[in-house]
Amino acid sequence: MADLTRKMRRDWDRRARTDAMHFVNTARSGWDEKEFFATGEENVRDHILNDMDAVCQGRDPARMRVLEIGCGVGRMTRALAATFGEVHGVDVSEEMVRRAKQFLRNTPNAHVYHNSGKDLRVLGDLDFDFAYSFIVFQHIPSRAVIDSYVGAVSQCLRRGSTFKFQVQGYQGSNLLQNGRDTWLGASVSEIQAATMAKRHGFELRRSAGAGTQYHWLWFYKP
Repeated sequence: MADLTRKMRRDWDRRARTDAMHFVNTARSGWDEKEFFATGEENVRDHILNDMDAVCQGRDPARMRVLEIGCGVGRMTRALAATFGEVHGVDVSEEMVRRAKQFLRNTPNAHVYHNSGKDLRVLGDLDFDFAYSFIVFQHIPSRAVIDSYVGAVSQCLRRGSTFKFQVQGYQGSNLLQNGRDTWLGASVSEIQAATMAKRHGFELRRSAGAGTQYHWLWFYKP
């Protein structure tokens, strides 16, 4: 796992130096900054603001502390910070985090950290009311690394809270033949997700898009 996370870090640092915005959102190259961050606002509307019952579990969003895994250059971090009291994002790429800090310099309730690529130790003893990840785990080529993140979230998520995240659900036979492609992530089936949830003390409250690239999971910590 250590060798793999080092490769993830190198590859994502290289991508960030080449065209960070493109590798965060591949819809185009040479993004205009305003248009790029507008896509983060759109994603937050679609996946968070349209799902606030599951996200907040009755809490006031202005008083919630939120965790984002795979913050990149802060595309969704900034949008999350417009709704929630505190947002803390982690990313395996030091170069992405460096750029995120610049983009978020006028967003005082958003904080970003360079982490190991498999755990949340960089956050210390912070705990959270909601955790979220989108278009991140679909790039992690090891189910063990994804499982490590789920375990770490379980440790820092408050009881009665939700971890909503997206994984690669495609079960194609040619997926990850070399096991070291840091662009195409390991697939997670609905059965594997349920097993992962149970192992780390979560309830799998909902699953959507199983068998596709956008397999969404709602893990609830009772």
